[in-house]
Amino acid sequence: MPNPSLRGLQAFEAIGRCGSVSAAAEDLDVSPGAVSQLVRNLEQCLGLTLLERRGRRVELSSWGRLYYREVAKGFQQLSHAANVLTRARNETSIVLSALTSVANKWVNRKIFDWQSLCPESSVRILGQEQEPRIGIEQVDFRITYGRRSHVHEHVAKLFTDWVVPACSPTVIAGHILESPHDVLKFPLLNVEWEADYKASPQWRDWAALVHADGGKAFSGLSFTLSSSAIDAAVNGRGFVLAQVSMIKDEIASGTLVAPFDLRMKLPESYYLAWDRAALEKPFGQKFHKWLVGVARQQELLSAPPSGSAA
Repeated sequence: MPNPSLRGLQAFEAIGRCGSVSAAAEDLDVSPGAVSQLVRNLEQCLGLTLLERRGRRVELSSWGRLYYREVAKGFQQLSHAANVLTRARNETSIVLSALTSVANKWVNRKIFDWQSLCPESSVRILGQEQEPRIGIEQVDFRITYGRRSHVHEHVAKLFTDWVVPACSPTVIAGHILESPHDVLKFPLLNVEWEADYKASPQWRDWAALVHADGGKAFSGLSFTLSSSAIDAAVNGRGFVLAQVSMIKDEIASGTLVAPFDLRMKLPESYYLAWDRAALEKPFGQKFHKWLVGVARQQELLSAPPSGSAA
């Protein structure tokens, strides 16, 4: 009996895994006709009927179900082999996962300092909201926030951030802001964090801080990512309660200004989680120490000057 073709086995495995010829075709990025022909060739090679056609539907025959169980094992092993090679190829590189806004507005700006310190190292940064399974997924370090850190085994506190009202200079051009109350007269941008976080300071909290009208409804555009709200503020869309750690460059360049430096503290801290095996990588321990050190500096930079804390 001739050996089945790999393409035929691939098509058959895709049908068994996806449940239909059309779904298998989409998975393999070929036409349904091509999938059907490959399986017919496989059936001829084996001398068995693998699929039972019921009108437009196809189902695995009894022989097909038996054959699929064994074929699927082979493809799973091939996938595992590819993962082993990928991990081996990347074993000297560091994979850092971080919440999207933290990756965009903090890590991506700090990482150049690390590259200057260790130019021969390789770091891959992943911005993602869902917590990775450290030790299972290819993630060495994870920067997360608050109670989400509890899902990880090895965790250390990084820093606690503060927020401050900031806007583009164009928003307040031609206006005289005499008191913090005046901030509330401009368009306000809101950041709505996910439900499993403790609520970050909102405009009603700012109003209470400056003893403004607490009964006023503070509407405006809302964003689920702090980075998106900050970008909108840079584009002149209004004031945002921006995390100090995320607007350092914008303040320095003048694309954002903070007319009143009255800061409000986030209710929880950022944390660093890590895989113990990551510390055995060539730059693992040094990277861990560097991140903690940078975070300690951020703790001092984010906190307001003595006597002006909210």
